[in-house]
Amino acid sequence: MSAEIPVPQIGFPKIYQVIKNVLCTACGGCEAICPMQAAKVQIYNEANYNKFTPTVAEPTVVKLFSEVSREDNYCAHRKCYVDCETCVTCQNCLACQRICPILDGFPGDDEFDNVIDQRVGKSSLHGQDGAVVTGILKSLFEQGEIDAALSVSRNEDWETEVVVLTSAEEVSRVGGTKYTYEPVLSELRGVLKDYEKIAVVGTPCQVHSASLLRENLTDKIKLVIGLICMESFTYDDMGENIIPNIMGLDRKTVKKLDFAKGKFVAETADDKALVPIKEISHLARKPCHHCMDYTSYYADISVGSVGSPDGWSTIFIRNDTGKEYLDKVQGMEYDEKPIFMEIVQKLAAQKHKNNEWDYQKFKEVVWAGGEWTPEEHST
Repeated sequence: MSAEIPVPQIGFPKIYQVIKNVLCTACGGCEAICPMQAAKVQIYNEANYNKFTPTVAEPTVVKLFSEVSREDNYCAHRKCYVDCETCVTCQNCLACQRICPILDGFPGDDEFDNVIDQRVGKSSLHGQDGAVVTGILKSLFEQGEIDAALSVSRNEDWETEVVVLTSAEEVSRVGGTKYTYEPVLSELRGVLKDYEKIAVVGTPCQVHSASLLRENLTDKIKLVIGLICMESFTYDDMGENIIPNIMGLDRKTVKKLDFAKGKFVAETADDKALVPIKEISHLARKPCHHCMDYTSYYADISVGSVGSPDGWSTIFIRNDTGKEYLDKVQGMEYDEKPIFMEIVQKLAAQKHKNNEWDYQKFKEVVWAGGEWTPEEHST
């Protein structure tokens, strides 16, 4: 490098350390907020990503620095080392680090300290357990309270994709829990251009980022619905291994997947296969092993089956926004019996214990501009 050419003082957004240390949840928030469209969530591929190599083939942010060369291709106009013809690379605006759930941290020991109301409910629609999420979305669409919703659908092979719902008639497409992961928020950029009243449905990491996006970017996100979630899997593990090999089922015949009483359950029209969760938990996505949020703490409304009778859903209302929208929902039935909180709290504590690491130290080091290394994990 010539001594006359200055080294650019661009630096890295702090999500660099999230990606480098394989903590990235692939929520898609950075892709939604990046003004240069430099952040891109996709499956790791050695051909397009050679800087901060993940250890497994699962979704992560792969594009952020892939078009930057620090010693070649010097650009005199911008005084940095990039190719202006393909300059869709990080500009160091730092927007991404403001909405990253890992950089923001986790809720702490008490995941229930922001719950203002709780209910056991079900809708009349077909879905997982009480079909509460589909019931909420359908009713709010019918009343004009939302005009778009981000969620995930699946095909008969249990392959999943992010979908943008725009009417009550489309809601049935997303019924049921999939347990495979998609970067839901990666589609938000386009949705924000076309719609004004958006609902987001997602896992704890996704709704955490959605709440940060609402706080830092847009007021178009009107409702954030979080799913109670222990862990999720890649399609390669779930569709190609767990269902056919470990559970011995043809995935095309599977109608429902569920976690229940320490077992992972797959149901067909006339059969049911069960496997102890401990036998498949090691196959969960790597960032799930660092997640310490079971009940979607940062959502407006959290929904799951644990703690409620079969055919019903557990509902946690976490703020006034959640209460306002849930109270508008029509066609919802509520049981007078309370949520069995002991089991919900036990599972939340179990997730915290199993995934414990010093994320506070991580935040302290990274936000101070230091370099954090995997050796500082406490797991």
